Amino acid sequence: MNPKRRIVILGATGSIGTNALRVIRAHSDRLELVGIASRSRVENLAAIAHEFKVRDIAVFDPGTETPGSLASRFPAGSRIHTGMDGLIELATLSNADMVLIAVVGTTALMPCIHAIRCGKSIALASKEILVMAGEFILPLIRKHENLLLPTDSEHNAIFQCIRGEPARNVQKILLTASGGPYLHTPLESLASITPEEAIRHPKWNMGPKISLDSATMANKGLEVIEARWLFDLRPDQIEVVIHPQSIVHSMVQWVDGSILAQMSPPNMSFAIQNCLLYPDRVTGIDRPLDFSAGINLEFLPPDPHRFPCLNLAIEALKAGGTSPAVYNAANEVAVSAFFDYKIAFDRIPAVIAHTLASADRVAPQSIEDIIQSDTDARRISQQFIHT
Repeated sequence: MNPKRRIVILGATGSIGTNALRVIRAHSDRLELVGIASRSRVENLAAIAHEFKVRDIAVFDPGTETPGSLASRFPAGSRIHTGMDGLIELATLSNADMVLIAVVGTTALMPCIHAIRCGKSIALASKEILVMAGEFILPLIRKHENLLLPTDSEHNAIFQCIRGEPARNVQKILLTASGGPYLHTPLESLASITPEEAIRHPKWNMGPKISLDSATMANKGLEVIEARWLFDLRPDQIEVVIHPQSIVHSMVQWVDGSILAQMSPPNMSFAIQNCLLYPDRVTGIDRPLDFSAGINLEFLPPDPHRFPCLNLAIEALKAGGTSPAVYNAANEVAVSAFFDYKIAFDRIPAVIAHTLASADRVAPQSIEDIIQSDTDARRISQQFIHT
C-alpha cells in the first residue's frame, strides 16, 4: 500500500472543497488533509479543522478577526496564516503532496505558481489561472515536472478521454454546456432576471459566481480558453455543444471521425475523486448512471444571440496576448455589479465587450504584465458601469 497522499485545499468551504472533503472522508486510507484555506468562512474552516485534525489553516480575508481570536476557533497548536502570504504558505507546505486549487477568481494565481515551484502536484479547479496566465503556467509545469490535473468536470472528462493518445490523433474536443437556467427564456425577458433567480442552476449545485457564469455562459468561455492551454489546442479545435442533461461531460473527436465521451451524473465528486486518487480508480462515493432507468441525451449548438459572453471569450482567445485576462477581469467586475444590482443581467456582455475594445491588449512578457492588464481592465469596467 502506498503512503497516503497529503492534500491541501485552497477554497475548502466552497462547492468544490465540500465535495473534495467527501472524497477524502470516504478514502481516508489513501488521502490525508493537511491544509485548508478559505476567503473568510472561519466557522466552516474551524469545523473542517476539528474533524480532519488539520493544523495549517489560511484565512485570506480575516476581516476584523485578530490572530488570537482566530486561533481560539481552531484545534490547539494550529498554525494560522492570513492574507496572500498565508495562501502562499499553505500552497507550499513541506508536508503536502497535492494542492487542490478551488478559489474563485484570480486570488490563487500566485499561490499556484509557488506550489508548482515547490514541486507540488496541482488539482486545478480555478480556471481563471490558466485563462490569465496559461502561457506562463504550462512551461512552469513542464520545467518542474509537476502533475497538473484538471478538476472541472468538462476538462477532467477530456483528460480521461485523451489519456495516453498522441496529440496528432485529436481532431477536436467538444465541451458540453448545460445552457443554464435560461436556455429557452425569451430574450426580451433576460433584462428582468434577478441575482437570486440567476444562481438557481437546473443541474449543478455551485457557488454564486460560477452559477451566474453558467447562466451567461461566460463560464464556458473561460473553459474554452483554459482547454486551449491544458490540451495544447488551436481555437478551431475547440467546439461548445449545449447538452441540458449534463451527463456527457465532454467529448473528443479523433481524426478518423470517431468520438469518445466521458459520462457520469452531474456531480463533481466523480471528477474530484479522479484527480485526488489519480492514477488509481477505486469505488466512487456517489451512484453511477443507471441506464436501466432510461436516459435521454440531447445536443444542440449554442445560440450566439442568447450567449454573447461565449463568443466574446472565443474572440479573446483568438486575439491572444492579454485579451483573455481582460475578458476574465471584465466578467468578474460585471458579475459583482450584477449581484450589487448596479447593472441588469443582459448588460454583463456589454461590460465585457466595452472593456475588450478599450483596454490595451499586449503580448505579456511576465506575470507582472498579466497582473497589470487585469488591474487596468477592472478599472475600465468599473468606469463603464459607473457612467
